[in-house]
Amino acid sequence: MKNYVQRGITLTVPAPAVVLSGQVVVMGELHGVAAGDAAEGADLDVTTEGVFELPKVAADAFTIGAKVYFKAADNLVTTTASGNTLIGIAVTAAPATTATVNVKLG
Repeated sequence: MKNYVQRGITLTVPAPAVVLSGQVVVMGELHGVAAGDAAEGADLDVTTEGVFELPKVAADAFTIGAKVYFKAADNLVTTTASGNTLIGIAVTAAPATTATVNVKLG
């Protein structure tokens, strides 16, 4: 196959801003988790598949299978769809008393 480029699980893109390892990155419809730190415009490896423990909005409770959205203003995941980007589904339950939820990127 002469046109094959890569598997696409981890993509190298220019960092849209200063990014820290483990931070959610959203660029249009592309989203993933930063595999390292990067300055704005520098090469950044973004993992687009897998399950990640992500910080969530404190008041939100997730059930297994619930849609997970990224709230860019707070750099947190949320159950609120309006104004946020769908990034995956919850694979663990996370009551409002917890700080994180495990998310399968999708």
